[in-house]
Amino acid sequence: MFSKEKTAQKAPIAEQIEVEIGAQATVGGTIRCDGSVKIDGVVENGKIESTGNVVISTQAKVMADIKARTVSISGAYKGKIIADRVELLSSGRIWGELQVYSFLLDEGGFFRGSLVMQGEAPAVPFPEEQPVDDIPVKS
Repeated sequence: MFSKEKTAQKAPIAEQIEVEIGAQATVGGTIRCDGSVKIDGVVENGKIESTGNVVISTQAKVMADIKARTVSISGAYKGKIIADRVELLSSGRIWGELQVYSFLLDEGGFFRGSLVMQGEAPAVPFPEEQPVDDIPVKS
């Protein structure tokens, strides 16, 4: 009925939550993880480093710098994020600095801060402006 091969397969990365901070928890400090991190509670004055994903749920409040592959924000976030991708969902709010390769903003999401897109810049599709010589004015 069930083969060992199928049951031994790893779950998709979204299901591999290694660290979960519950809704009633408040933590501070540094979290380092090779898996994904899910935050339902409060993180204060901290740092989160993950080779996986960081999920900030609707009721979560996070004030920490984050370095991860993907950061998905449904709650409130303040700090600096360095990631491959940031997803700001409709209930999410960000105050801070983002350095990403990909950014998704759902309608209703709030973002105040700076966004720096990493990677090679595309070619500018507009011609460069030519300097305009001063036009002499007769008096």
